[in-house]
Amino acid sequence: MLAVIETHPVQYHAPVYRALQQQHGVPVTVIYGADFSVAGYRDPEFGASFKWDTDLLSGYSSVFLSRVATGGAGSFETVSTAGMRGALAELRPSAVMILGYSPRFNRVAWFEARRTGLPVLFRGETSDAAQERSWLKSRVRGAALGLAYRSCERCLYIGTRSREHFERLGVPADRLVFAPYCVDTAAFDTGEPARARWRDPMRQELGLADDQIVLLYSGKLSHRKGVDLLVDAARLLPASVRDRIVILLLGEGDRRAELHKQAAETPAVRVIFAGFQNQTRLSRYYHAADMLVLPSRHSETWGLVVNDALHHGLPCVVSDQVGCAPDLITDRTGVVCPSQSAVSLAAAIDSALGLLGRLEIRHACREVVNGFTVDLAAAGIALAYRAAVGGRETLEHAS
Repeated sequence: MLAVIETHPVQYHAPVYRALQQQHGVPVTVIYGADFSVAGYRDPEFGASFKWDTDLLSGYSSVFLSRVATGGAGSFETVSTAGMRGALAELRPSAVMILGYSPRFNRVAWFEARRTGLPVLFRGETSDAAQERSWLKSRVRGAALGLAYRSCERCLYIGTRSREHFERLGVPADRLVFAPYCVDTAAFDTGEPARARWRDPMRQELGLADDQIVLLYSGKLSHRKGVDLLVDAARLLPASVRDRIVILLLGEGDRRAELHKQAAETPAVRVIFAGFQNQTRLSRYYHAADMLVLPSRHSETWGLVVNDALHHGLPCVVSDQVGCAPDLITDRTGVVCPSQSAVSLAAAIDSALGLLGRLEIRHACREVVNGFTVDLAAAGIALAYRAAVGGRETLEHAS
């Protein structure tokens, strides 16, 4: 049995555990620090309270160290590791998978996993490009992580930048396994029939004319995500294009009021604030849009909204700080531009206009993201698990 240690149920991870157990025959038990994502919580960066509307717990086993109903942690930052050692001792797994080294919960999980003497798998959002660091800090971080990674039986990389990170820090090639970052499409309504069904009614609901160009942003309305750069970039487009542009914002955050004011500056840019939308409502907005824009300034280790968009056949403009860019953005699926620059972002959006409304481009978008699916992620973890445990499970069952 594989024990996974994670702070809380995550909508992108749970489907992988389900597939790992049901399709790939690896028994999975996840030790969760808290249940706030299924009980409901307030995300400070979103500035909103919500809970996910998709099933995060069926199809695999789970153990909770605390629950909101009995006074447990109500947020990512306050999750406690109390009870983790006992949970591992009771489960007696064949291997343990760790999902990162931040926050502290994950570092303690790593220590407790190593303490058991069991094989440790590591799968996290690893990248060398997420943040700028001083030379000294980079050296110290690299030395510590390299030592930690080399203690793992297998390191699972989610994409190109993740693999490069492990390679740079000395992880041998035979200990690297591809387990791509992915989104579960079960809650979506994708494909051309779905686009035909949703596009016109949703655009009418949003008050959009047929010739308007909808730039979709999905995520937290924060400085880190660069959503303000999108408004500035739209203003810099040629007037003949700018007058047709509508920015559709899915999400909440501390920059909402500022974005209202920014959009009203001359020349004004039309912005629709659609608020936070749960998984089962996303498809109608993606089909109504023409392009996804993710202009993150930093700390965007992957950018799963790009996966979302591509599954819906939507080309994407992303900054070079978005971790998935080398894997998912080609000349047929979008444009990559330098971060921090509204001028560069405007040029990228203008360039990407040539991709819009073309069936072959929508097919290309879906084709590239089909290499990053739940089943492929589960298959990678299953391969790493079986390589790590070897004959351990056979011996344990015999005893």
